[in-house]
Amino acid sequence: MSLKTIFENPKLTLAQIINMSVGFFGIQFGWDLQRANMGRIYENLGANPDQVPLLFLAAPLTGLLVQPIIGYLSDRTWHPKWGRRRPYFMVGAIVSSIALIFMPHSSALWMAAGLLWVLDVFGNIAMEPFRAFVTDKLPDSQVNRGFIMQSMMIGLGGSVASSLPWLMNNVFHLTNTAEQGSIPENVKFSFYIGAFFFFAAVLWTVVTTKEYPPQDVDFKEKVLESNKGFGGGAREIFSALRNMPKRMQIVSLVQFFTWPGLFLMWFYYTTAVAVNVFGGKDAADPVYAHGADFGSLTLAYYSVITFLFALVLPKIADALGRKTTHALCLICGAIGLISVAWVHDKNMLYVCMTGVGIAWASILSMPYAMLSGSLPKDKIGIYMGIFNFFIVLPEIIASLGFGWLMKNVLNNDRLLAVQLGGGLMVLAAIICYVFIKEPKKVDAVLTSKLEVEENRAV
Repeated sequence: MSLKTIFENPKLTLAQIINMSVGFFGIQFGWDLQRANMGRIYENLGANPDQVPLLFLAAPLTGLLVQPIIGYLSDRTWHPKWGRRRPYFMVGAIVSSIALIFMPHSSALWMAAGLLWVLDVFGNIAMEPFRAFVTDKLPDSQVNRGFIMQSMMIGLGGSVASSLPWLMNNVFHLTNTAEQGSIPENVKFSFYIGAFFFFAAVLWTVVTTKEYPPQDVDFKEKVLESNKGFGGGAREIFSALRNMPKRMQIVSLVQFFTWPGLFLMWFYYTTAVAVNVFGGKDAADPVYAHGADFGSLTLAYYSVITFLFALVLPKIADALGRKTTHALCLICGAIGLISVAWVHDKNMLYVCMTGVGIAWASILSMPYAMLSGSLPKDKIGIYMGIFNFFIVLPEIIASLGFGWLMKNVLNNDRLLAVQLGGGLMVLAAIICYVFIKEPKKVDAVLTSKLEVEENRAV
């Protein structure tokens, strides 16, 4: 296969890029609903703060297996009508939407954790091929725009999803308190709405976007090889893992230290605002409920910042370079998380979340842009799945070990946990700036082509 063939995807219009990205709006709607509310749901069902990380464990453990397998399978899927990635979008969206409907009816911790497991597994089935979808459809000159458009959809979906509990209470006057063992009405209806948007947005992308047939001349042989059983697929996944391109190794390390900061925020931020900033006691306390709703609203605000900042992020990256841009954005996020502990006026939380929104816009696009050109085209799905290892592994580590740290070292102080996450984000920024090497602008395209040629035989 020639380099010419690799880089000859036709350019798409802005409307076409939007259509292929709308599905991410729905997927993120589901993710942000559970991120903003699962800690609250668990505590409503009787969990202590040090138990919360462990209750998130089943989902990342399964994601560790699901992501590369779905990447491997989608690389080898082709149907004249459904295409390569879209079948996975649909299956994931259908099951995830059902899980969202049932989640607020959980009557016990095991039920909520089980539904979170289902939601995470099938959310990953829907989401994982979306990263490869951009590379499948767009030429190199539009790849950055494709990932930035996904960032905008993620920011938009997250902002609406995170604000829903507040809107349900303050606009539609649904109750935001509940007795121990049940879920407030405003959270229930938020999940119902999330189920609708998850399915509808993915369906829009499936209906409005077509896929190109595989260009790999060895595609049919690889499909036959994949039919030999689980062993063949496992061998290829492990082979790809052993032979990761050098650029991917370093960017993966940056991800490994970035995502714990996000997980700790999602674990504890909303309840930290309810307890530490508002002074609430438990789920039955109206002050606690008001604080948790306000915390969700500020999470919605950072998603708005993500949406807006994504508009200017490409120009900043062009001017400063991808690694410098990403490092600076991570520092903004770290400052936002660390400064939450010093907030006395609740409205200052918006200032803190501004930094997080800037970081989130970069986290959703710059690492993938830094990988652009360094991955073999016929294994994009596998490598995107492996890249997600370094998102899932920190969550597994946090779920297994952070409960003990929370109880024995941090004295169940939720704000200290959020600050620790900010410290890990600082470490990620340092690694990004010091160890990632970027070619000069004049050599960037040539270097990307050479990296593709070098890794084609992986």
